[in-house]
Amino acid sequence: MIPHFSEAERAVHYPDDRRAFVAVKPYVLLVAGGLALTLVGAAWGQYLLGGLPDVSGLTAASAPAGPAGFPWWVNLSHWANFFFLTLLIRSGLSILFDHPRLYWNNGCTPTTEWARFTPVVVPMDRVWTAKEDNRYLSPVLGLPGYRHTIGIARVWHLLTVPLFLLNGAGFVLLLLFTGHWHRLVPGSWQVLPEAWKVFVYYATLHLPPEPNGFYHYNALQQLSYFAVVFLLAPLAMLTGLAMSPAIENRFHWYPKLFGNRQSARSLHFLVLVAYVVFLVIHVGMVAATGLVRNMNHIVLGTDDASSRTGLYLGLVIVLVTIAFGGLAHWLSWRKQRGLQALQAAVNGTLWRATLNHFTPSASYQKKDISPYFWANGKIPVSAEWQALAANNFADYKLKIGGLVETPVELSLAELQALAKEQHITMHHCIQGWSGVAEWGGVPLQQLVDLVKPHANARTVVFYSFGEGPYGGQYYDTHTLENCQRPQSILAWEMNYAPLPVTYGAPLRLRVENQWATRW
Repeated sequence: MIPHFSEAERAVHYPDDRRAFVAVKPYVLLVAGGLALTLVGAAWGQYLLGGLPDVSGLTAASAPAGPAGFPWWVNLSHWANFFFLTLLIRSGLSILFDHPRLYWNNGCTPTTEWARFTPVVVPMDRVWTAKEDNRYLSPVLGLPGYRHTIGIARVWHLLTVPLFLLNGAGFVLLLLFTGHWHRLVPGSWQVLPEAWKVFVYYATLHLPPEPNGFYHYNALQQLSYFAVVFLLAPLAMLTGLAMSPAIENRFHWYPKLFGNRQSARSLHFLVLVAYVVFLVIHVGMVAATGLVRNMNHIVLGTDDASSRTGLYLGLVIVLVTIAFGGLAHWLSWRKQRGLQALQAAVNGTLWRATLNHFTPSASYQKKDISPYFWANGKIPVSAEWQALAANNFADYKLKIGGLVETPVELSLAELQALAKEQHITMHHCIQGWSGVAEWGGVPLQQLVDLVKPHANARTVVFYSFGEGPYGGQYYDTHTLENCQRPQSILAWEMNYAPLPVTYGAPLRLRVENQWATRW
């Protein structure tokens, strides 16, 4: 399944340094380790002093009132959830590794990250770009894997999210309307001491007497399943929304519910970790407490300990999920345009109906400007750009043509003579980092009015002096509608000074309700 890379592509996607690396700030280890040791230590203390707790009241004889068994819709949503979570976790890891650092602050200054998944310490004696900082991730773990694949990784992630949410919403609605919510939602606070008794068994390496899960769960299982359905899934959705530029730039209060935009990203990652931990423990307990019977429960909806049909069908579903991962990898490298078209048809439609209607508004002040701002592209190397830069871009011309009535060519001086829009906003890079800066430049609306697009013009294409990942011309596209919104500008100023070449001189596109803008 490995693509046939050219030398330029191989240098980008298959670098020599592919070392696995995880670094976490000591305070994080102290907090997490302290909490774990406290719980396990308390369980061992109770066991050594008083023995294992009495759990005789948690057997099948005390099963709560409510439906028993697993109807077809529970089984179907369970395996659909497994399939979607696999895609979300793998594509999420690919997205994470494009900026393998996690922060609690919006500025993303190097050394302030609480976790990093790269051995690289950002050098301070030269420009270090966000593209240089990303890491290799094996396609075995990531979707699609390799480096500089965040665009396709986001396609898979954002295509899966609506299906994951629809599956979850349907599951919850059926839980409520059929009464099966009694199996997952605790009926009293007594579930907490009962769950602790079960935890003491597990923490001291004992297996408690297990009730038949076909009729009811033990207290710790019930709390775990409740948390996965009613806490982790909503938290994943809400923290994901907090990373949206359209949300942050319109509803500035929303990311603050999680601290800030980067805190939401960190929490989003911790939700991923929680899902992985749950899956590992869940699968382990399914195997340890009666694999054949449990698989018949969740595949066939029967309480049969002899037939292996459920086990075999469950293995088929797992193998199909693995095979789809291989197909997804092939599609990611062979059918990228098709995936992008599908993404545009699904999420593009959703965004046009929702997020694209939000009008951004400035909310930051000069004191909020970030002390460090990641460079997200290399300085162009073309002879044309170098000649323009040597003359301080006095000879630069912005050419606007295509489906317009009045094509124009405007010098930098002519652009600066037009109306100037200025604001302090947060930059949301598609790679994951953020930073607050002041931008000043010409509103795109004024340029649109100047050239008068044809009635059938829908998309604006911006061509960059910078090269693509493998060389060649780099370009970006935005809807004409978004380009006409407030805070959509071509900036020649950053932080009250002429735009530096490191950040895109002579002009940098800013569309504040979209992801990172290009130069």
